[in-house]
Amino acid sequence: MAQYLASQRGRRAFLRACLAAPATCVLAACAARAAGDTAATPAGVAVPAQASPTSVPTRPATAAPGPAATAQPTAALAQALPPTPACGGDDHATPAQTEGPYYTPNTPKRASLIEPGMPGTRLTVSGQVLTTGCQPVARALLDFWQADDSGAYDNAGFRLRGHQFADEQGRYMLETIVPGLYPGRTRHIHVKVQAPNQPVLTTQLYFPGEPANQRDAIFQPELLMEVQSDGAGKAGMFNFVLAIG
Repeated sequence: MAQYLASQRGRRAFLRACLAAPATCVLAACAARAAGDTAATPAGVAVPAQASPTSVPTRPATAAPGPAATAQPTAALAQALPPTPACGGDDHATPAQTEGPYYTPNTPKRASLIEPGMPGTRLTVSGQVLTTGCQPVARALLDFWQADDSGAYDNAGFRLRGHQFADEQGRYMLETIVPGLYPGRTRHIHVKVQAPNQPVLTTQLYFPGEPANQRDAIFQPELLMEVQSDGAGKAGMFNFVLAIG
């Protein structure tokens, strides 16, 4: 009997404690549930196989095949996409820059611009396409073109030219070479970026530490990539921020 009364007194004391502080009990339970949900979140997102832009003012929606159209992104390249970078809450859109005289429409769809025997230092450029609200832009179109290792553009074909689509997290990756110095300019890569059903952003990417940066009238420090050397060449990173209406 004494044991029974003791157990009843303990049960009543427990109930009184919970009634006195119900919010604490609920918050502890929610915290435990949230921790379990976070641990179950998948770590990565697969790159979609293909897509077509909903609106590309400067070229047809379906790119015509070029001489290098058979060079499609490989599964290894898709799996090599870096983790989604932490968002810094930047609300400044990426500055637009001149297209220049050497843009060519209807480029082949490919994530690697490297062709057999191509000279130059290998370069991988990766990053994310974001809105000014720091949200990823799924299926954003990115169209790249640049000079070769000697500073010359291919204006007859599609050498060092190609477009691709970001994945569902707005991530992209480009394999190319470090461009040579075009007369009168610093080292740069041209790009057009477009969210579905939105205007096209035309801009350029630049390399840090280039002596010609300060002499180039077009150069903007906001468009500098983060560039590091790796075992295969160089790796650059740049996030495009789009003002989407």
